[in-house]
Amino acid sequence: MPPRIVCVASSPVHEFQKEPLEAIRLLEGLGVEGDAHLGETVQHRSRVARDPSQPNLRQVHLIHAELHDELRAAGFDVGSAEMGENVTTRDVELLALPRGTRLRLGERAVVEITGLRNPCKQLDGLAPGLMAATLERDGDGKLVRKAGVMGIVINGGEVRVGDAIGIELPPEPHQPLEPV
Repeated sequence: MPPRIVCVASSPVHEFQKEPLEAIRLLEGLGVEGDAHLGETVQHRSRVARDPSQPNLRQVHLIHAELHDELRAAGFDVGSAEMGENVTTRDVELLALPRGTRLRLGERAVVEITGLRNPCKQLDGLAPGLMAATLERDGDGKLVRKAGVMGIVINGGEVRVGDAIGIELPPEPHQPLEPV
């Protein structure tokens, strides 16, 4: 199947979970309209406390639905928008994309991937052990963060459940994703 969006979500307050919606509007250079993380500069509370003038590289949080499938198979009752993501995708290997990849969401919106989401202890508030379940080690012992990717809005537009996702890789050499 072609890559597609299976859930979109937003929350006007700094809560862990977001509310699933039929559609969200992405605003160029800002993020998700009405979302607590909307802004040109950081909105994540711990990052604001460190330096509120930092650019907001976390305007949109995307998680692959395959992670939810994996977590359910491991005994966690977790669904879309419950881990704080704005967009849940299906059939996109988000974690394998290089930094700078552009995702075309719906007819107009474009999100550029800036890096990985670093799983936080708030996941354990949703289900004990969930944070550990979103982390693993690869064959070389390197930590693999599976809690999705973060991005910035390059082109705004409405994004709806069921919309197609286009993938545009950046020029080579590709840079791997790091936590942002």
